[in-house]
Amino acid sequence: MNATTDKQLLPAFGKFIQNLRNIWAEYPDDETRMKKAHRLMEDELLPDPALQEHCKNWPSTEGRKNLLFYTDPDYGFVINGVVRVPGRTGSVHDHADAWVLYGLVDGHETLERFERVDDRSKEGYAEVRLTSANQGQAGHADLVQPYDIHAEQGSDIRSVAVILRSNVLVGRVEQGRYDRETHKYYTGSGPEQIPYELTA
Repeated sequence: MNATTDKQLLPAFGKFIQNLRNIWAEYPDDETRMKKAHRLMEDELLPDPALQEHCKNWPSTEGRKNLLFYTDPDYGFVINGVVRVPGRTGSVHDHADAWVLYGLVDGHETLERFERVDDRSKEGYAEVRLTSANQGQAGHADLVQPYDIHAEQGSDIRSVAVILRSNVLVGRVEQGRYDRETHKYYTGSGPEQIPYELTA
C-alpha cells in the first residue's frame, strides 16, 4: 500500500523517495542500495526542518505498531515511522532477510546489538549476549543487516524514527523474537502497519 501518492508529500520526503528509486534502479544488490540510502538519509532527510516539525504530531506506535508512510510499487522498499513514549522497553528481534535503516528524527535511544551464543540444537530456545549498546542521537541512522539481532530502547523523553526496509516484511516473512530472560525463541509477523500520510 502506498499511503502518500494522492497528496503533496513533504518536499524532503518526496525527494528522498525519488533518490531511493534511482538507487534501486542503478544497483541490483540490497547491501549497496542500503549503504547509499544510509548516507542519503543522514545528509538530506533527517536534518530537514519540515520533517522535524511534522514528527511532533505523529501518534504513538505503542502496542507493536509502525506508521506506514510508503511502499514502493516497483522496487518494494518500505518507509515506516515509529514513535516511542518515554521509558519504552524494546524487544530483542531480527528482521529476517531484510536490511533495515533506522534513523532518529527526534529524541535519543539506546541501540543494542546481540549475538546468539547457544548451539541452536533446542527448538524454541535461544541464548543471546549483548555485544554493544550505543547511544542513538537525532540525525543519525543505524544500518541493521539481515538476521542481525538487536533492540532499540527508549529514553526518558519521546523519540521518533524513520525506518527504511529493503523489502516488505509484514505478511511476507516471519521475523525472529528473542526473550533474554526465559531464552524463548519464536517468530512473528512484525508490527501492525498503520497507514499515515507524510504530506505538507
